[in-house]
Amino acid sequence: MTFSLADRVKARSQQLGLTAAQVAEIAGVNRSFIYDIIRGKSENPNLQRLDQIASALKVERNWLLHGLGEVEGESPILENPDFAFVAVPYVNVRPSMGGGNNVDMEPDYGRPYHFQKSWIKQGLKTDPSNLRIMHVEGDSMTPTLNSGDVVLVDTSRRSPTPPGIFVLYDGMGLVAKRLEHIPNSDPPQVRIVSDNTHYSPYERLIDEMNIVGRIRWFAREM
Repeated sequence: MTFSLADRVKARSQQLGLTAAQVAEIAGVNRSFIYDIIRGKSENPNLQRLDQIASALKVERNWLLHGLGEVEGESPILENPDFAFVAVPYVNVRPSMGGGNNVDMEPDYGRPYHFQKSWIKQGLKTDPSNLRIMHVEGDSMTPTLNSGDVVLVDTSRRSPTPPGIFVLYDGMGLVAKRLEHIPNSDPPQVRIVSDNTHYSPYERLIDEMNIVGRIRWFAREM
């Protein structure tokens, strides 16, 4: 999406809670000057007066004209959303795809992974604060997941419906497994399945386990 001078002036004014008339007053310019910009009638305004508008809006003139330059605080416009990345914290724990490990979900903020914010919002449809990165180990989820794979876990997705691969505490340790809700079970039960057929599925009451989150993405070193 391409933004114009008018778009940037309007967005910044709204962000600061200022009307066009108030911006003009703070900048010391005629109201008609800023009205013409906002209405798209003045794409090449007087640069001296535009500097005054930029000062009133606490941005650099070049940002108003081209989207480049300093903005005091957060920019009201994301010029290239696909290039905006967000850090997802790494959790220093390795869910086992075998017997299970102890639970320790404290993030190690010194080792974040970065993902496109637009992909998280539009593709995963979640908030970055819900996400954690961790490694998995063991062979019970092969060939889907291999030991050492990096997984992205969405901690806001804890329902085993629809079925999927989750990180969970199964009563013995932290594991990565495929979960299926058992229909009509009372009390509710979940079947815990390994993709490696050498491991037998087992069942747990939902109250006996703690689902940490659904695995939404993984990466593997070749």
